[in-house]
Amino acid sequence: MTPVPPYVYTLLTALWDAGFAAHPVGGCVRDSLLGKEPADWDLCTAARPEQVEAVLAGYRILETGVRHGTVTVLTAGGPVEITTFRADGEYRDSRRPESVTFVPDLRADLARRDFTVNAMALDRDGGVIDLYGGRADLAAGVIRCVGDPDERFGEDALRILRALRFASKLDLAIEPATAASAVKNRALLDNIARERVFAELGGILTGPGAGRVLRDYGSVVFQVIPELAAEKGFDQKSPHHIHDVWTHTTMAVDAAPADIVLRLAMLLHDAAKPVCFFTDEQGTGHFYGHGEKGAELAGSILRRLRCDNDTRERVCLLIRHHDVCPPQSVKAMRKFLAKVGETGVRQLMACWRADSADRAQPVRERNLALVDASEQVLEALFAEEAPCFSVKSLAVNGRDILALGVPEGPAVGQMLQELFDAVADGAVPNERDALLEKAAEYCNLEKKGLQ
Repeated sequence: MTPVPPYVYTLLTALWDAGFAAHPVGGCVRDSLLGKEPADWDLCTAARPEQVEAVLAGYRILETGVRHGTVTVLTAGGPVEITTFRADGEYRDSRRPESVTFVPDLRADLARRDFTVNAMALDRDGGVIDLYGGRADLAAGVIRCVGDPDERFGEDALRILRALRFASKLDLAIEPATAASAVKNRALLDNIARERVFAELGGILTGPGAGRVLRDYGSVVFQVIPELAAEKGFDQKSPHHIHDVWTHTTMAVDAAPADIVLRLAMLLHDAAKPVCFFTDEQGTGHFYGHGEKGAELAGSILRRLRCDNDTRERVCLLIRHHDVCPPQSVKAMRKFLAKVGETGVRQLMACWRADSADRAQPVRERNLALVDASEQVLEALFAEEAPCFSVKSLAVNGRDILALGVPEGPAVGQMLQELFDAVADGAVPNERDALLEKAAEYCNLEKKGLQ
């Protein structure tokens, strides 16, 4: 197990010396048992918030959830949440208890927690306090609710998505009764704030078990993103594909790097396929325009889920271009870079590879070869002494064009675009003298055209 770090042990010692029971609890214990370095350390204690503040008066303390017994202590090692032992009152909104009751012992506090793997604590000697079989469930590789799963999910519906997140993050299975209850109670997720849903979805998507969890619990995902439900069982009727749209989507998520932008893009990249689908005279399926339509649909979904603007825009850009052929020439790459930027191109390469992972073998091999060739073009372009992939990276600027006598206004931007097109076509190098000479040539041609 990971030992309790000194900055945490100091807090524990202070509480013990003041006569209060105190324990590391929850995720830090779970992760330690798994041999992982805990991301943070949470403590529970018999001390009430005002008593915690008095004992730890030398620290800066934030009353982050004092109504529910939680304060955050800022230490040199990082913030530590300390929560008073408590029992929860009645839940009326499927999210938070109407009230909490502070209790004197650990047992009642552990009984209110969501899953057995999160309901463990450490005693003063570092021994594991495990009242609900969390250690055995970790060994068996399962997520199980503490007590009756219907009650746990009825209290806080977000726990349904948390179960999926832990299954994905820790690559565990969900115990059958807990799984059945999560599916049965999924409509309760409609009561949960969309930004909280989005946060849990991000955790699901970036875990090593993401694809499996999405396949096993599609009905739960469709509850929060109903636009994806039509993908389930949708026959693509294409020699390029070997699975229905939803299975392909989940496998593409798995094949993408564990980055939220890339995995959101893969989750939503084919959302418009069912609405763009048609068959030709031979009965072969086609999805023309599903990239553009999918970007619009993804934008609507992500706005509803309160996704931040930057992530939403990057995801939509990737979906819009995910079905184009990777640029195979320097000219095409320069123009593509001007359209989507270097980050966009590199992310699209990851998307192209992930999208090709679940294809018929000849198609997969051809697509991956195209991406490899495109990547070589990109690297060769950036190896140039003065790479140019946008108007901004030209060796001349608007002031230079004005100095040639081009009138201020749209004509300047038009001239710079023409120069960039000339560089992209290989007609002129991205060098100041050569570009000014080319610009002067354009100006002379325009003057002759006016005579």
